[in-house]
Amino acid sequence: MEKKTRTRQFGLHVAVVTALVGAALSASVSTPGPAKAEPVRVAEFLADCRLSHRLPDDPIVLPGLPGASHSHDFFGNHATDAHSDHASLARATGNCDPVVDLSSYWVPTLYDGATAVPPTGITFYYLGEGVNAPAAIRPTPVGLKIVAGNARATGEADSTARWSCLHHGEVNPSKNFVTCPRDSMLETYLDFPQCWNGRDLDSADHKSHMTTPVAGNCPSTHPVPVPKLRMVLRYPVTGDGARLRLSSGPGYTMHGDFFNVWPAAEMERRVRNCINVVLKCGHDGQHG
Repeated sequence: MEKKTRTRQFGLHVAVVTALVGAALSASVSTPGPAKAEPVRVAEFLADCRLSHRLPDDPIVLPGLPGASHSHDFFGNHATDAHSDHASLARATGNCDPVVDLSSYWVPTLYDGATAVPPTGITFYYLGEGVNAPAAIRPTPVGLKIVAGNARATGEADSTARWSCLHHGEVNPSKNFVTCPRDSMLETYLDFPQCWNGRDLDSADHKSHMTTPVAGNCPSTHPVPVPKLRMVLRYPVTGDGARLRLSSGPGYTMHGDFFNVWPAAEMERRVRNCINVVLKCGHDGQHG
């Protein structure tokens, strides 16, 4: 009788241990939760610049001809005028953050009625987007001149301008001016072509030495990808977009010019440490 009792106790002990082990195994093999999304990686460095001066000059399209252009707002380099070349700009000072960027950037002057309106927020992003392989992007060459947009556009169909309202996505972007709510600002941005022919710092039409990628690749005629420059400007105007005009004409004539005066070593460092490895860098060209 005692033997049978011990046998029953042993069987009960085994059953309890088996149940505990099974529970532990069930807990360790839990149903997996939803996969965590990979963090979005952004390849960029940037420069914030202020309005430097306003002149009816254009050292790219109308070099050596002071007063021959419509009015332009110049940002960055203080010395830009119709006679500017890389040497004169490199000897001057600028107002960008970072201070090493002595480049010159300019756009047509915006008018609200008869009053010129300077932008209050001016940021120039150097991006690794646009091409399939950011690691292949090369530094923007010293002295490169690039023009974006179409100052001679006769309508929205031949324009690349983009206008929108800051913090108001319900206002559809347009190639012409938009009317923004009173708690907003008018915003515009231009993307510059990023495929270089590898030879010329400028061209007769100021455009053919550059082009845009096709399906994420630079064409064989322009095989060198450089960072895509995005020019973002915010203007302290809202109200009726019908009052607004550019010195070049309607909103769809918005265009921008860029004369690269970044020091070669600094541009190379930022492309290598930010763009090629797909990291978001600040004004100092550092991640984090």
